[in-house]
Amino acid sequence: MTAQHNYYTNHLAKILIHLVWSLEDLLHESSRSLTSYRKSVNAAYVSSVFLKFIIENSKGKFFEDLCLNLDPDEKKQNNLPTDQNIEVFIMQGVLSFIGASNVSPQSCLLHHELLNLMLVAMSTQLCSGSSPTPKDVHPFIDAAMHQESTVVASTVHKLFLNFITRPRFPFDDSTYISPEGNQIGVLQRVGSVAANFVLLPYYTFNYLLSSSSESARSLLAEKSLFILLVLTHYRKSVAVESISSDNLGDEKSTTYSTENSSFYENPYCKALENARDTQFDRVDIEGTAHYGPLLRLPFASLFDTLGLSLADEASVLLLYSLIHGNSDFLEYVLVRTDLDTLLMPILETLYNASRRTSNQIYMLLIILLILSQDSSFNASIHKLMLPGVPWYEERLLHQISLGSLMVIVLIRTVKYNLSKLRDIYLHTNCLAILANMAPHVHRLTAYASQRLVSLFDMLSRKYTKLSELRNDKVLNVEVDQTGGVIAEDMSTEIHIYTDFLRIVLEILNAILTYALPRNPEVVYAILHQQEVFHPFKSHPRFNELLENIYTVLDFFNSRIDMQQLDGEWSVDKVLQIIIINSRSWRGEGMKMFTQLKFTYEQESHHEEFFIPYVWRLVLAQGFTFKPSAINLLQVELSGDVSNA
Repeated sequence: MTAQHNYYTNHLAKILIHLVWSLEDLLHESSRSLTSYRKSVNAAYVSSVFLKFIIENSKGKFFEDLCLNLDPDEKKQNNLPTDQNIEVFIMQGVLSFIGASNVSPQSCLLHHELLNLMLVAMSTQLCSGSSPTPKDVHPFIDAAMHQESTVVASTVHKLFLNFITRPRFPFDDSTYISPEGNQIGVLQRVGSVAANFVLLPYYTFNYLLSSSSESARSLLAEKSLFILLVLTHYRKSVAVESISSDNLGDEKSTTYSTENSSFYENPYCKALENARDTQFDRVDIEGTAHYGPLLRLPFASLFDTLGLSLADEASVLLLYSLIHGNSDFLEYVLVRTDLDTLLMPILETLYNASRRTSNQIYMLLIILLILSQDSSFNASIHKLMLPGVPWYEERLLHQISLGSLMVIVLIRTVKYNLSKLRDIYLHTNCLAILANMAPHVHRLTAYASQRLVSLFDMLSRKYTKLSELRNDKVLNVEVDQTGGVIAEDMSTEIHIYTDFLRIVLEILNAILTYALPRNPEVVYAILHQQEVFHPFKSHPRFNELLENIYTVLDFFNSRIDMQQLDGEWSVDKVLQIIIINSRSWRGEGMKMFTQLKFTYEQESHHEEFFIPYVWRLVLAQGFTFKPSAINLLQVELSGDVSNA
């Protein structure tokens, strides 16, 4: 009923203005009373319910039902400057309080309700299409983009701190319910009942956490993370003016093209990109001028928190946003000596790919690809030894390097993708990471080496099968008129697998060319499975690469044949011969190829993936929205890997 009369009463705008003044009072009170907190909590909760209902049931694309435009007299009555835009005023008040107020047991519920209100206010994105256009209207999130840099910086800082510190709701929330002193009037009793209703989800959440293993979860941390992701990945399209003419003369018109679109700068994304470590500031050393407020974050705590929370997709997306967008944080990660803090949960998630979404797997691979672009990272992971890998079930992995484990899991991911997902981008990313690692491989284990050679065998079988099928279709093309189309599709797929096989051969070449003496197990695996290379010896795409492999095979086969051994051959004896002769290996006859170097670049219209992806994560964590009103969730993930 209140929503139906909002057009005449402007109740939504007035409640939101009342909330802002309540928050303003809290910020300036020297002693913040429980009554002030209760008033603000109630205003935030009622505003969320009211606002969400109108957004979900809005009849127009421009959300006219919100009725946020007050006349000058009403603005004066609500102590609002006549030239102040209501959305900007509201977002300024909410964001200023979030950024300036510390989370305490007393204020925890209010912070949560304000974050929930923020999500509701920005949920207008769910009603728009997957590709941002200048015609899209998002009153509150656009208002958030127009805040002063100090408000933006303090908000992003506080959202990060909430994610890191993971504040919990106190079990004793009676302070929100019981009236102060002897106030036992009807309104106080009604307020107590309303407060019980508001707090019920948090009581339930606390109870469940107290009796489960998810004690590290925090509603406030989760909401803060979602707000951070929504704000930093938002993009506002710019309308482009073009001049067109008709019979009546020249006339200016505004047109929009997705291909040539441009976007306003996102201050929250910029704040994330410019964040610096509280313990170290490169700006001070380089003497580079810095404009605007400097956002400082405890990188050490952020690193540790991410390592503990990467089972959650939203945390994975935050890690991606940081290492892709913030060069300082990426550099911080690369110099850490405990890279297993991040890599072990990433590899475990890839190991359990069948229980994860394809988007999450893809984001994790992009993270590994970005890290593998650094040579020091590739060297470090082979020096870091793991006593064991308890979640790896196929075999016991004891005293294995992080680099060897990474090779094993990536190859396993390729195998899983080959049989289940069949996603070309996933294949490409896995092979790109392995190619970046190859020149720096050090003491690859026997199992990892065997899996690497088996990867070539697995892909070659797929290639051979496709070639045979294509030949059969070509022979029957006169009988089956669709055979030509099928053969053409198969030719494309064969070309793709040809590229994959070449990359694997280049990976093996890089190891043999730059790191053979350090990898006797790789040499042994190639010797042991040398027959898998024979069918491709004369292939025009592979012959040069295979010449190097056969140079290595000839060298070590001849050394083995020269040995006179008593008794039968054994793995240890062959491996010992390889190790001894690796010392005299000089690489004579080997052709030097340019090292493969794969880099990740975001697609030009990456917002078409990231905006829907963020909201899909928000909805998956319990944020409810009327399904019939959602137009956003239509695009799946894509990406771009380039060979530099």
